[in-house]
Amino acid sequence: MEISTNTNREEVTVNLVGSLYVEDAAILREKLLAFMESGHKQFIIKLHEVEYIDSSGLGVLVAIQKKALQKEGGVVLVGAKGIVKELFELTRLNKVFTMQP
Repeated sequence: MEISTNTNREEVTVNLVGSLYVEDAAILREKLLAFMESGHKQFIIKLHEVEYIDSSGLGVLVAIQKKALQKEGGVVLVGAKGIVKELFELTRLNKVFTMQP
């Protein structure tokens, strides 16, 4: 999995490429928590090129969403398609996140 980030004031844009499994989820979690500790609270996660997310990846996104909401921020998921979009719909996490095409 490739994880690249770009910051703009309080907002962090994260571009993910590949499949998000447990090892990558831990790396993603650490990166996002570090941004949060430095004052960022709004996250845009680009999923256009994500092929699969396992339960640990979904858990990281939920945890970051929860922490961001506590700081009056949030997580926006952009570009989920195929099986990734279906995972969010089946788990009803599409009701938890703001999802954009």
